[in-house]
Parts: sequence; structure tokens; C-alpha cells
Amino acid sequence: MGLMEYSSFISDFCPDQLENEVLSRSLESGVNVAHEICDRWASDLDKVALYHEGVDGRTTSMTFSELSQASARFANYLKTIGVEPGDRVAGLLPRCPELLIVVLGALKAGAVYQPLFTAFGSGAIAYRLEQASTRCIVTNQANLSKLVELESLPPALCVGLSDGLGLQNVSDFGAGVSVQSDQFEPVLLQRDDPFLQMFTSGTVGKSKGVAVPVRALLSFYLYMKYAIDLRPEDRYWNVADPGWAYGLYYAVVGPLLLGQATHFNEQGFTPETTYQMIQKYQITNLAAAPTAYRLLMANDHLLAQDQSLGIRVASSAGEPLNPEVISWVGRRLGCPVKDHYGQTETGMTCCNYHRLEHVERIGAMGFSMPGHRVVALDEQFNEVGEGETGQLAVDVSQSPLFFFNGYTWAEKHPFHGVYYLTGDMVFCHGDGSYSFTGRDDDIITTAGYRVGPADVESTLLEHPSVAESGVVAKPDEKRGSIIKAYVVIKPAYDPTEALKDELKNLVRNRLSTHAFPREIEFVEELPKTPSGKIQRFILRQSAEREIG
Repeated sequence: MGLMEYSSFISDFCPDQLENEVLSRSLESGVNVAHEICDRWASDLDKVALYHEGVDGRTTSMTFSELSQASARFANYLKTIGVEPGDRVAGLLPRCPELLIVVLGALKAGAVYQPLFTAFGSGAIAYRLEQASTRCIVTNQANLSKLVELESLPPALCVGLSDGLGLQNVSDFGAGVSVQSDQFEPVLLQRDDPFLQMFTSGTVGKSKGVAVPVRALLSFYLYMKYAIDLRPEDRYWNVADPGWAYGLYYAVVGPLLLGQATHFNEQGFTPETTYQMIQKYQITNLAAAPTAYRLLMANDHLLAQDQSLGIRVASSAGEPLNPEVISWVGRRLGCPVKDHYGQTETGMTCCNYHRLEHVERIGAMGFSMPGHRVVALDEQFNEVGEGETGQLAVDVSQSPLFFFNGYTWAEKHPFHGVYYLTGDMVFCHGDGSYSFTGRDDDIITTAGYRVGPADVESTLLEHPSVAESGVVAKPDEKRGSIIKAYVVIKPAYDPTEALKDELKNLVRNRLSTHAFPREIEFVEELPKTPSGKIQRFILRQSAEREIG
């Protein structure tokens, strides 16, 4: 399958024709998402939708037909407890088959699926349930204890219930669902009706609500087809957890929308389990966060020198890919890895495309998604030109597939005129592509120079001793701020002063004399959000306390 040239594809792209290509029904007459991503493929009784690797290493699979019937039973259960179209239904589950049944069953009933990450504590869960007025929650025995501390609990189902822990309104998932009919007429929704209730991962403050409308399916489809380059012959694994946007959008909805199987690995993420999964299922199309690739690179010794994994293409999203990681993936995993940019609010909006041909720059986030116009704005909200830095924004007036209408409970207004403001700072290359430099509040001003932490972190990662790094500003009387780096080193290296000097000189020589970290602190780990993003605000607070 030959590549298409990006600019030619964009000039010929017609959003109005996309609906017929993607959906079995029109958005105007009404669509049911569960039908679009499951039921429509169920006539082929042998067509597998899910390959599941259990905690014990046991392999199971489910066909679209089996999922269609199982999700109908769950939809019927929801109806018996009074769940109406538009109500929120939450899943606090690991990557197990029941998770997919809950997602599809909620969507079939016209309800809005609400993901809850299994690493959440009771406070985070309570906040999200209360905000969304959630009508039902499904969990398992391992996570049930987190619900005990909640002041109010909606009707709950527990997969494998053995001990209700004194909770009054908890029932066994299997017992409650298995007795229901496997026939259910899917509820039709309109284009702007929500089908997912997300919450931002958030590095500062309370998470904000993001209701994803049905028409987002068109954008999800384009990402899977042109950025991920998912092909019928591929075996696709997105490592991301469906408790977060990238995993739910593009490990669940995205591949199933194209009628292709997804893979769940319920085992904890380690380099060993990841390589085993790739080999066992002969994965050819891999997607993961930079954190995963960095961890694999730090454990390079697990791969034999001449070992071939058979991966055709790899994709990354969440934070910028370091040049060293890109080089390592090509050399050791034997495939190209492309960096993609998006947010919970918007899905993916800026990508390096596997299926489309364009100029590629190491470390760049790439070009606008079809149906989107991505720009960079200065402090007066004027679009910047080549060689300038600005805040990444989406020109909503010229982005027919942009689907974010604002936060669910109006927690913040992220729009200025026709622009949606991402809060991320980028460098404009002048040809429609951009490179990430940092969050607006992450940018470091030192001695009058503005320095993006991503550049410094990428350079530090070039040193063979560095596994991860987080770079922030530390207040300084003379320079306003100095650059401080928190560095996680690999086990084979010692945290010596000599190593600190090596790292400082590396950055000084690679970048500039004003961009090197004047202070380096070796740490065991970096603070991260549950989705793997570095929480630089915690590092900033730590640096500020040092001068207090």
C-alpha cells in the first residue's frame, strides 16, 4: 500500500464525505456507537474483537458476535435499574473482557461511559462520581474496597464478587447480567450527544469534565487510518490503559470502529511482559506512551542483538518522544516510531503520519489532523510565523472535525475568539508543522532567555546513564531562575558528582550555555500523573522549597 502525500491529501480532503465512509448510519438520523464499533461486525461469527492476556498468563478471546450478545445483556440490566439515555455509567476495572462488555453495554443503552482508572484512590473516585451524577458503577473484588469510604454510592456491580465488604447496594456482575436477554435495540443518539464522560488527567488542580460527542467517531477513524496506519492484516496493540483518553479512544473505540481486534494485557507493565506480549500475539502495529518506550530502552539487555520482533510501525502519544528513543526504536525494535499530539479534550490534533508522506523532523509533533487547522499564537493571540514560539491552538472556525464544545461543568473557558487554547507551547516550523517546547507554565525564563524543558530533557536522555529526567525552573536572585534537572539514572551507574558534571557539559555543548541545568539532583523516580505524564509542578514546588 503506497503512501499518499500529506499536502495533496489535505487539499482533496472532504469532511462531508467522511460520514459515509465511516458510519453505517448518518449522524442526522441518529447513531448508536455500540452498533458502529461492535454489532455491525457481528454477522461474521468468527471475527475476533478482543484478545485478552490474563494476570495468570491465560489467553482468552471474544468475537464481535459474543460481545454483541454480552453487551446486550448488560444494556438490559441497566434498563432494569432505571438507567436512561444520557446517564453516566462508570467502569472501575482492569483490562479484562468485562471492561469491554461494560463499555459496549452502556453505549448500546444510550448511556455515557465514564472510565475510572484502577490506580485511583477513593477521593478521586468520589469526586468523579459526584460530578457526573453517575447512575451505576462496575468494579471487581480487587477495587471494591475503594468504594467503602464513599459517602454515597450508586448501584454497583462487582465482577467476581466474593465479599461485599458491608456495602448495601453491591451485586455480583455475573449473576445480575447473565439472566438478562441477549437482545437489545440500540438507542440512537444525535451528533452532539455525548457517549464518553472523560476527566482531564490534570497536573494542577481538580480534573475537568470532558463529554465526548458521537461525531468524534469521525476524528477517531482518521487517526487510526492515517496516523496509526491500521491495516486489515495488522495485529494491533495499544498499551495505554482504557482508564485514560488515549487508551479508551484508540485502544477500544478506534480499532473496533475499523472492525479490527484489540489486545488487552491485564498483567502489570514491565519490559518482560511487554516483549512477551508482542511475541506471543505477533504484534505488527504498536502504540504506547513515551514512558513505555523509555522503559524498554532502559532494559535493552532483554533483547538479543539480532532479535526481530516483527513490528511494522510504532506510535507514541502523551509527551514528546526524545530523539534518542526514536533512534533506539528504529535500531532495536526494527520499525519507525511516529510522535502524535493530542489532549483528552480534543483527541489527536497534530501527528506524524505513518500513511501520509511529509517532511519529518526529529522531535516534532508533526502536522494538523485532517479536518483541523492547528496554529501557534503569541501573547496577543496573533498567529506566529516561521521560527517563532507560541501557544498551540486550534482554529475552530476552520476545523470541521474539531469536536470539543467546552468543559462539561464549565470549569474553565479555554477559548479565545475562534481559537481553542491548548496551554502548550510550540515552535513553528513555518510549513504547518510544530515542535513541542513545554506547557505554558513549564517554560523556564533564565537570565532573560526562554527555555523549553522538553529540549533539556531530550538532551539529558542522550547520555547512556539517564533513564528519565524532569526539568524545571528554580528561583534565583541573579538570573530570576536557574534550570534544575531531576534525573533517574540506570542501575548500572553511580550517582556521582562527576556524572553530574558530565550531564551538565552534555547539555551545554548540545544546546547552549544558558540552557544547561546548573543543578542536578538524582532521584529514584519522577512524580507522574496516572497516565504517565511528568508532574513538573511537583518538581517546581520541591525546587522552590529548597530556597525557603
